[in-house]
Amino acid sequence: MDRYSRTIFKSLRRIDQRTWAHAYLRGLLVTPGKKSVRRLAASISRDPSVVQSLRQFVSLSPWDFDEVMTELTHWVAQRRPAPVWSIGRAVLPKRGDRSVGVHRYFDQSLGRTLNCQLGLGAFLCVGDAQVPVDWCLHLPATWTRESERRAETRIPDSEQYQPLWAQALRLVERLSARMDSTSSVVLIDMSDEPDVGWLLHGLARRRRDFVVAVPPHLAVLPAGEKTPAPVGARTLVHAQSLETAVVGLPDGLQRSTPFRTSLVHLPGSSRGCSPGPVYRLYTEVGPDRSHPLWLTSLAHQAIAEVGSIAALQNGTAYTIRSLQRDFGLLDFEGRSYPGWYHHMALVSTAYAFRRLHGLSSVVASRRQDSQCPCRTAHEC
Repeated sequence: MDRYSRTIFKSLRRIDQRTWAHAYLRGLLVTPGKKSVRRLAASISRDPSVVQSLRQFVSLSPWDFDEVMTELTHWVAQRRPAPVWSIGRAVLPKRGDRSVGVHRYFDQSLGRTLNCQLGLGAFLCVGDAQVPVDWCLHLPATWTRESERRAETRIPDSEQYQPLWAQALRLVERLSARMDSTSSVVLIDMSDEPDVGWLLHGLARRRRDFVVAVPPHLAVLPAGEKTPAPVGARTLVHAQSLETAVVGLPDGLQRSTPFRTSLVHLPGSSRGCSPGPVYRLYTEVGPDRSHPLWLTSLAHQAIAEVGSIAALQNGTAYTIRSLQRDFGLLDFEGRSYPGWYHHMALVSTAYAFRRLHGLSSVVASRRQDSQCPCRTAHEC
């Protein structure tokens, strides 16, 4: 773990910053239950001053989230992840209205409105693990246009309101800059995003293949017709015949799945011009009518392959729940914009180590008699 910590946090300029990064990481890995700063400190030291030092490191110390996450991305990439970039949402319930970005948000999975922060995360798939390597905090316009709120929570001047589809493109661009992977497929659920067309066109302009869950009302043009009229996606796909395929699941199992599929274009090209790219619109068929509707640029690949990519979305949701339950994703006590990003970087780093190295190495490191980096400031 020492070598891992030195690798991920090598961009931190000062020795004391790297010391506390290692201590915080260690606390996240060995502290059971809630991961408050006080509980993390108690797990790694009997020195009462450690609480304030950890809180200072996360909320006030000037270190760069992007540089740490770039190192984490490179570290995960060395484990040969699958060519899929999954983007998922983390809903972080909060009390009050002081935490940066907190707002009222309808959580589709729970079917109710929450007072929360909303983060978009980018995940790389390594075996059956999905590792978070980047985050964006969604800032509603009420936060970006109020100078007093911005000042209190230290939101940088460069951060302005962006809809969710634009933040998803931002994550794709950052991953593209970090990784030499032109063939990776973007996987994301945007079934509640009314302006999902902007995301789809943005991915197409970047020559990035995608599998995107879209709203049922999305207007599409049936392929193969001379003068097609726009049709609602749900209406069109349910008029198609059934096709059965064997879909691979993230846990290595397979299932025989019936689909309805259709080849379509997206509206938006100028009148008189040839239609744009051909996409495949599809959905699973079954007694559960809540199956999402998917649109993919992989129009000519077997539906079994595309369905297997979409199935990874369940793994992304599982990872986010694990981050919330076991790694302290919900436990950040600060209110600032830099603090939120620092906490997300540390939680992601702990999750990557646990999933790709295993708990046994953490337990073994606790038993070693080697000098711990944090022992210079307190007793481990």
